[in-house]
Amino acid sequence: MTPTEPAEHLRVSRDGHVATLTIDRPAKRNAMTLRMWADLPGVLAPLAVDPAVRVLVVTGAGPSFCAGADITDLLRGEDPADPMADVRRHNLAAQAALRDFPKPTLAMIRGHCIGGGVELATCCDLRFADRTAVFGVTPAKVGIVYTPSSTSALLDLVGPATTKYLLYSGELLDADAALRTGLVDRLLDDVELEPEVRRFADVLASRSALSQRATKEVVAALTVGDDAESMAAARYRETIAAGELAEGVQAFTERRAPRFPWPN
Repeated sequence: MTPTEPAEHLRVSRDGHVATLTIDRPAKRNAMTLRMWADLPGVLAPLAVDPAVRVLVVTGAGPSFCAGADITDLLRGEDPADPMADVRRHNLAAQAALRDFPKPTLAMIRGHCIGGGVELATCCDLRFADRTAVFGVTPAKVGIVYTPSSTSALLDLVGPATTKYLLYSGELLDADAALRTGLVDRLLDDVELEPEVRRFADVLASRSALSQRATKEVVAALTVGDDAESMAAARYRETIAAGELAEGVQAFTERRAPRFPWPN
């Protein structure tokens, strides 16, 4: 995607400090084409560095979140020995861009969340769904090996048994099962989903950005066994230098909402 070329079926809107990325291909249940995977990092990059954006919501247009990768792209690669090479490369880059987004990310899920849709949802920090949501990971249905990074993200949320259940069978989980297994964090009635996502996103936008960033980095480091102690200590010193700790304590003693400065 060049600077003058619009992203394909990926739409960004803003409301205050909350940006919303909408996968906008409802006629295909928001299935991701190769071009959409390729465009996603470029869509996220300016939001990641924009100080006005404090929270990112990811959702789908219409009644579905994302029905996965567009299957018509899977065998179009130039290498007959690995026709999925291009799709896999852009898919992994897109997942990394969303997983490494430096601000809180929240998936708002309705309807189909299948395959690549689950990959996108698990790359977000949190997942809120309504009762129409259905989840499935379907590589066994088409003879694909799920990548280690995607498997790891799923494993971290639902554990080994449910990961194997989903990957072995390709069967769907309904919204209640997704909540029970940890695949989603909140389950809401249809009419409550969007207002609650907005309310909670506003809460996140009001909190200390440096604390949130430290949490995201430390959780990621602990998950892979990196040195979380030195990382947390560096962020702690940063909150003091930025005045966030002082503001937080003062706001608490004055019984008011804190006014945290936004870091550059």
